[in-house]
Amino acid sequence: MTKRVLVIGGSYFSGRVFVEEALKMPGAELHVFNRGNFPLRMEGVTEHVGNREHPEEVRDAIPGGEWDAVVDFCAYTPAHVETLIGNLRGRVRQYLLISTTTVYRNPSGGPLDENAPLLDGPQPELGGYADYGYEKCLAEDAARRECERLGIGLTVLRPAIIYGYYNYAPRETYFFDRLRNREPIVIPDPTRSSFNFIWVVDMARLLWRCIGEPGVVGETFNLASGEAVTYSRIVEVLGGIVGKPIETLPLPVGEITRRNIPLPFPLDGPLLYSGAKIDRLFGFEHTPFHVGLREALKYYLMTKRREAAVGEAQ
Repeated sequence: MTKRVLVIGGSYFSGRVFVEEALKMPGAELHVFNRGNFPLRMEGVTEHVGNREHPEEVRDAIPGGEWDAVVDFCAYTPAHVETLIGNLRGRVRQYLLISTTTVYRNPSGGPLDENAPLLDGPQPELGGYADYGYEKCLAEDAARRECERLGIGLTVLRPAIIYGYYNYAPRETYFFDRLRNREPIVIPDPTRSSFNFIWVVDMARLLWRCIGEPGVVGETFNLASGEAVTYSRIVEVLGGIVGKPIETLPLPVGEITRRNIPLPFPLDGPLLYSGAKIDRLFGFEHTPFHVGLREALKYYLMTKRREAAVGEAQ
C-alpha cells in the first residue's frame, strides 16, 4: 500500500535520515519541501522549493492531492505551524509534529514521561536558547488547534537528545574531535549527571511506524532510549570502539564553567526522559548506545577523510 508523505525540512540530520529510511520502505511516495539550500537529489524523492514562512510559497510549491502524512521537522513557532497547515492544498490525513523534550519545565529527577509539567514561559538562563522550548510548546498548541479545525489527525513526537549520522550540533563530535586530535577528554568530576538519547535511525523508524497507525492519532510521545548514559560511560564506550583506554581530564564543574569548556551535556544533574509509551505500543527495541556511537564515529571519520581529500585536491 502506497504512503504519500510530505516531509517539511528533510535536508539536515534527523529529517534527512528519515527520508533515507523511508526510501527503504515498500510503497513510499516521498515529497520534500524546504528552501533548497541542500538539495537531496535522491531517486524516489520529489523536491519542492520554498519558504514555509511565506503562505504563497507553501500554496504554490507544494502540490495538492491527498497526503497520508505530513512530517514536520522544522516547526519552531506557532506561526510556522499555522502558515503551513493553513496553506496546504488538498487533504492531509495525519500531521506529525517533531517537537522536543525541552518543552518540559523541570528536567531534574525523572525519567520524565509525557504527563510531566510543561514550560509556561521562556528560560532566560539559557541565553540565546531562552525561547526555544517555550516556542515549541506554543507550536504544539497551534498544531492541536489547526488540526482540530481542519479534521487532521495529529501526532506530537518529542525526541530527547538525538545523535548519529549528519549531526551538525556539537554533541558527540566534541568527543570525536578530541579523540582524533589525541587530546584528553574533559569530564566532570565527580559525575553527577546522566542523560539519555535517541539514535537518529531509531527515531526515523519510529516515525515511519506512526504513519497511518490509528493508535498514535491524538497522542504525544517522547522518543528516548531507556539506557541512561554519563560522561564516563561515553568515554568507556569510545575506548571499547577504538580498542584502547581513552585519556581523560576530570575537572570540577565550577572549573569547567570558568574555563568555558563546551561540554555538550548536563554537568551536574540528570536529564532523563521516558520513551516507554511509544516503545510499548510498537514493541520497539532501541539500538544499544555502544552500537549507535560506533556508527556515529564511523560516519564522522568518513566525513573527515572526505574533507582531507578535498583539501589535498585543491
